[in-house]
Amino acid sequence: MASMKRPRLQAVQALANSKLALTFINEQQFVLDLSDDLQAFPGLHPLQNAEAFAQAQLGDDGWTVEWPELDIQIGADTLFLDAQAQAATDENTRIFISWRARTGLPLAMAAEALGVSTRSITRYSNGRESAPRTLALACLGWDALQHQANEQLRAAEESGSYSVQVKPQAASKPEPR
Repeated sequence: MASMKRPRLQAVQALANSKLALTFINEQQFVLDLSDDLQAFPGLHPLQNAEAFAQAQLGDDGWTVEWPELDIQIGADTLFLDAQAQAATDENTRIFISWRARTGLPLAMAAEALGVSTRSITRYSNGRESAPRTLALACLGWDALQHQANEQLRAAEESGSYSVQVKPQAASKPEPR
């Protein structure tokens, strides 16, 4: 099987129950269940209608799946990561690949966010090697920190008051003479 530098689709077919049969240019095939995404993302709500969903077609020379009448497109790279996450054989890899798809962070930023090398991100992103539990936990921790920061910002915006916490400095000891 040939490798892909960037995921690109060769074929797409809409299936029942909000599923897409995807064939990528490297001949990898997946059936992707989009039912959760269609409910979670307001921009995809029109695709909950089975007749509308059935109109899926390749767009932009295989770089997207689109529904032209609804002006909805989903990138092949997003579909590829989602399909890999759903097809992952273990929970750690599923958590990691889902995190990559959800955050959309570039390779270097993802590596920095999780405290690992870009080589590690690449190695586990293709789904051929299982992600270690520590990496899955790092993803969950990063999500929790982002959620906490968003909650603090939302509370500050609602109250109209922002505060800055200054870390206390250790008392300095006089130098001996």
